Amino acid sequence: MKIGPYQLDNQLIVAPMAGVTDLPFRRLCRRLGAGLAVSEMLSSNPDVWKTEKSLSRMDHSGEDGIRSVQIAGCEPELMAQAARFNVERGAQIIDINMGCPAKKVNKKLAGSALLRHPDLVRQILDAVVHAVEVPVTLKIRTGWDPDNRNGVDIARIAEQSGIAALAVHGRTRQCMYKGEAEYDTIAAIKAAISIPVVANGDIDSPEKARQVLDKTGVDGLMVGRPAQGRPWIFREIHHYLETGQHLPPPPKAERQVLMQEHLQALHDFYGEERGMRIARKHVGWYLDNQQQPELRRRFNQLDSATAQREALAGFFEQFDC
Repeated sequence: MKIGPYQLDNQLIVAPMAGVTDLPFRRLCRRLGAGLAVSEMLSSNPDVWKTEKSLSRMDHSGEDGIRSVQIAGCEPELMAQAARFNVERGAQIIDINMGCPAKKVNKKLAGSALLRHPDLVRQILDAVVHAVEVPVTLKIRTGWDPDNRNGVDIARIAEQSGIAALAVHGRTRQCMYKGEAEYDTIAAIKAAISIPVVANGDIDSPEKARQVLDKTGVDGLMVGRPAQGRPWIFREIHHYLETGQHLPPPPKAERQVLMQEHLQALHDFYGEERGMRIARKHVGWYLDNQQQPELRRRFNQLDSATAQREALAGFFEQFDC
């Protein structure tokens, strides 16, 4: 799969997730088989660009592969300014968020709220595409609600505006993350435009990945929540798509190394105090996936980075993690 001049290693993309796809997680997913990892959503409001949170989200130091940065907002000129700012800081692809369903984002007319305003969508896309020389991509949902699935219309606007690739989450904004993703609209979008289309939503197994590709005919797959606590899902999917065979689950020894390295990377990246807080959710997802809720409760009560590192090592030694 290509995005502009960039050839991805494969067709699997890590979905941008606020508070999740930071540099340590992106590097881990890339190492475990993702062809591209998109950064966390960044506001187009320049007043917040120098905050601790924004600066860490903009950090791509030592990141391998193609650097894709997602921006969000509703004012065309501010979005263009944000795109230029991030390209100057090393972004090789700018991704525009028109899919986030969060109320705090939508009430500012950003994220999926923009799907109700096609004219403003066009203005934003035109402004950003003309502001930078790197490829610009777009992420949307199938519409605002089930009675207003206008994904095909938005996709045509995107293609006309020069968007290089389009990712579509198979739910409306009203659906949030409830129920099952629907892929009929994604298939219709793929049939309506010629730019690469990426399907997103409920791709949680190698078999599901194959089904979505066959049903929609898309060029790529985007995996979000199923990778939380299971970053090796990318190599599992890639192997299955290439061979039709299943990779065995990673052995306990490998899982231990991956989790300990991820934990250390979070402490190093954020500093021990902030890294300790962020590590709770990543380790928690992993322990939940291993059906260890009691260990998650115990881990969340720890009050130092050193205690976290020692506890995680102990969990692997004492329990079937």
